[in-house]
Amino acid sequence: MLIVPEREIADLMTREAAFDAVERVFAAMASGNANNFPVVREAIGHEEALYGFKGGFDQAGLTLGLKAGGYWPNNLEKRNLINHQSTVFLFDPDTGKAKAMVGGNLLTALRTAAASSVSIKHLAREDAKVIGMVGAGHQATFQLRAALEQRNFEKVIGWNYHPEMLPNIEKVANEAGLPFEAVELPDLREADVIISITSAFSPSVMAGHISEGTHIACMGTDTKGKQEVEAELLVRANVFTDEVAQSVSIGEAQHAVGQGLIKDTDVAEIGAVINGTIAGRTSPDQITLFDGTGVGLQDLAVAAAVVDLAVKKGVAIEVDF
Repeated sequence: MLIVPEREIADLMTREAAFDAVERVFAAMASGNANNFPVVREAIGHEEALYGFKGGFDQAGLTLGLKAGGYWPNNLEKRNLINHQSTVFLFDPDTGKAKAMVGGNLLTALRTAAASSVSIKHLAREDAKVIGMVGAGHQATFQLRAALEQRNFEKVIGWNYHPEMLPNIEKVANEAGLPFEAVELPDLREADVIISITSAFSPSVMAGHISEGTHIACMGTDTKGKQEVEAELLVRANVFTDEVAQSVSIGEAQHAVGQGLIKDTDVAEIGAVINGTIAGRTSPDQITLFDGTGVGLQDLAVAAAVVDLAVKKGVAIEVDF
């Protein structure tokens, strides 16, 4: 079995490689060549942590495995560790033997950012100029860096429940040579693209905060009960997701479907847009919403790419197992 430690990931996986891997796996899912397994995600009753497993099998890429991990909200303050902790395990689909163990923290950040970036590529207006960020934590910086590569943005605006964290995304904007402005939530109407990346259990973004023609990527809701945007926004928008089953059960669409505002058939897979089997954005005034729930196949795709690179560069550790 091969081990690729967390410390090696930064020198192996790029945003571009993560984007390509995620876009390919979304396309494979929509064409029926890759399947996610049911998600297990539970509160463990210790340290306020949420822990679980996401897995699947990509027949096209012959990638089988799972990611184990979750969210420890006290890590940063108590231990100077990031709150999200995870490890990816890959198995040989021909034999079932363990194939690789890969540090999943940076990979999770990169693949999550890649997913919203893929949605911007395929759903945002080509003339989008202002990007809005809701959330300013660790993951938000990855989201913004990836998003800025998809359009010729001219300005970044941001809101966070804890305003003292906004310099995190202001720094990224400044690195890109773009002005940054801290705003109140109603001012999000200025944005052409919005990324929401919080761990909230009640909505911050209301339907009235979104202008016509906006693309919004909701990237924080991955557990039953979480919610970043008002359910009525999903009525105004054309809704796309990584996987419909997750979207309506643990994703942002769980609330709109649960309240009878939309049906699961109103939610479309972004992979079908990538494959060209359904339309994405059809008019400049259309609101598009991507519900990024985080599927296990994303993790497997980027982990498999990292293992290949680690072997080529001689940094994979081989152990008997």
